[in-house]
Amino acid sequence: MRSTYELINTGDIAGFGDLLADDFVEHQGGPGFPDTKEGTLAFFRALLDAFPDLHMEVEDLIADGDKTVARVTTTGTHRGDFMGIPPTGSSAGMQLIDIMRFDGAGRVCEHWGVADMLTLLQQLGVVPASAPV
Repeated sequence: MRSTYELINTGDIAGFGDLLADDFVEHQGGPGFPDTKEGTLAFFRALLDAFPDLHMEVEDLIADGDKTVARVTTTGTHRGDFMGIPPTGSSAGMQLIDIMRFDGAGRVCEHWGVADMLTLLQQLGVVPASAPV
């Protein structure tokens, strides 16, 4: 699982793709991208176009059977179009929770995830930050 993040951090999407099973299923998915291996690779290419210095840091990693769960902090600078949002030049970060299931060959065959998109959109200035309570 750590290898997936390390390859994305270096921009090696082809290498990341080698870690995904051919019948990989994405259960979270980026908007407008198919829930397949190719759709996931296209999503990460687009994400790296938008945040070329994207960095994913594993904070916690828990494994049980064929599934692994990670709490991940992401950081990057918004330098390209992201979900229709023109580049802001803003530095941004958010938390992710990822669950990956591995097949018998050790490839990722399924992914579920939760991303703190509200915080990201607030940092990009698209959504106003909430007032203190």
